[in-house]
Amino acid sequence: MPRSRYLFAAALALALTALVAFAAAAVPPGLKPALDGIDARRIDADLKFLADDLLEGRGTGQPGGRLAALYLETRFRLLGLEPGAGNGSYLQDVPLVGTTTQPDSRLALVAGAGGQRLAPEWLGEYVASVETQREVEDIDAPMVFAGYGVVAPEFGWDDFKGTDVSGKILVLLVNDPPSDDPKFFGGKALTYYGRWTYKFESAARAGAAGAILIHTDASAGYGWDVVRNSWGRERPYVALAPGAHALKLAAWISEPFARRALQAAGQDFEALRAAAAKADFRPVPLSLRTEAHLVAKVRDIMTWNVLGLLRGGDPKLREQAVVYTSHYDHLGRGNPVDGDDIYNGAQDNASGVATLLETARAFTRLPKPPRRSILFIACAAEEGGLRGSEYYATHPVFPTRLTAANINMDGTPVWGQPRDFTFLGADRSTLGAIVKDASAALGFKVVADPHPEQGSFYRSDQFNLAKVGVPAFSLDPGLDYIGKPAGWGETMWQDYEDTRYHRPKDEYDPKFDLSGSAAEARIALYIGWRAAQDEALPQWNQGDEFAAARASALKAGR
Repeated sequence: MPRSRYLFAAALALALTALVAFAAAAVPPGLKPALDGIDARRIDADLKFLADDLLEGRGTGQPGGRLAALYLETRFRLLGLEPGAGNGSYLQDVPLVGTTTQPDSRLALVAGAGGQRLAPEWLGEYVASVETQREVEDIDAPMVFAGYGVVAPEFGWDDFKGTDVSGKILVLLVNDPPSDDPKFFGGKALTYYGRWTYKFESAARAGAAGAILIHTDASAGYGWDVVRNSWGRERPYVALAPGAHALKLAAWISEPFARRALQAAGQDFEALRAAAAKADFRPVPLSLRTEAHLVAKVRDIMTWNVLGLLRGGDPKLREQAVVYTSHYDHLGRGNPVDGDDIYNGAQDNASGVATLLETARAFTRLPKPPRRSILFIACAAEEGGLRGSEYYATHPVFPTRLTAANINMDGTPVWGQPRDFTFLGADRSTLGAIVKDASAALGFKVVADPHPEQGSFYRSDQFNLAKVGVPAFSLDPGLDYIGKPAGWGETMWQDYEDTRYHRPKDEYDPKFDLSGSAAEARIALYIGWRAAQDEALPQWNQGDEFAAARASALKAGR
């Protein structure tokens, strides 16, 4: 081919490639005004109110939590959304049982034949809850070190190996068995097997009387003060079914106390931890007994998921829905830190629910509604164990099989606009393709979870929707911020983790720059709109851990 013709052909190919890319990245005309109209100032206004001291930290079962729910109901009404909870209501009742361990409770570990008693300091060295939902539990039980407490047949792992632990107190490590192989317990990424919730569930399934988790900063991903602040208060639970087995003692102990107690029993913490890292590990009986007198205040709690509905425009597909979630609760009033006892939860998660509201407003500005319906859920009681989303997942407004996708927002950017965003779980399903299109259309970069060791996918409300089979992801900011030097985002994230996360200092700051939250609302709008418009329902990737639940829901007609 002559050089001139070669150059012409090459130029034409490049032009066609650019046209294809432009076509893929083009924003649909009807969507652009809604995207352009998203306003960071509106997000700021909602965030500021929800994080105000007047709401007292939006605690579950506390007056501020009810005030927050009523505010969100009013905002949905003003946006013109329909009541989404059924029976003409925006509020879905979420009945819970609250238990508060009382100061006159006692816990001691008794070591060896000599009966040395080690009594940890409440809040300083241990926290505990009574999961039987009884007012008094007396415990005198032998203790067993059960490693990570994991039973995972798919990885050939069983920490119990047939050992009868019924009636005993299990001592457990937090996190997964260590691995660098991403195909084995996720490698460095935390799986659900590593979450504290799994540990207590596993102990209850094994018939144990109780479980004590050993906290370390590295294994938990946060310091002891986060455990103290989260557990040194009322804990909400779903009411127990008749005859269900529950733990008399669900507790954490600090690493220094754990080391002292194990040493008194003739054991070495490092040696036990090393043994637990191997697949041939077997439970180790300890020369320790737990003696406890636990007193709990138990009460019924009614809280609410707040649901607003934008009805779809397609006569058939409107019976299906894309669901947005963001939790509005925080820790309420609790143990004072530097004289402040209000855990305002500005970033966690007034920011997320304020961004949810702006996303909902953007949908109402569309010239016509999307084909599928859009359901917005401000979830209750996330901080107490994802209780609000757990309730919705088992009491859905739209059947699971007809729920196209779940987009969750938990902690949106408050210090500027990231260039990159993380989509926790999107790569597990066909939603990943929509995310790629959104990246091209809106000009942001998709990055992997920068802190996979935190196990964030299993720590927020999208997890409960995924468990019942709904393709779901959580939309999180990355760490590369526009106009900021390299490493600035990581520094800000670490400062938040170290000084404000689950602490009273997570307060509204007039210096917040919510341009990043506005960007997140645009991304959420684009992806949700696409999922609502596409003919086919999103599906989990073949072999994904949640694919079976989706297939089961479709087969059972749930």
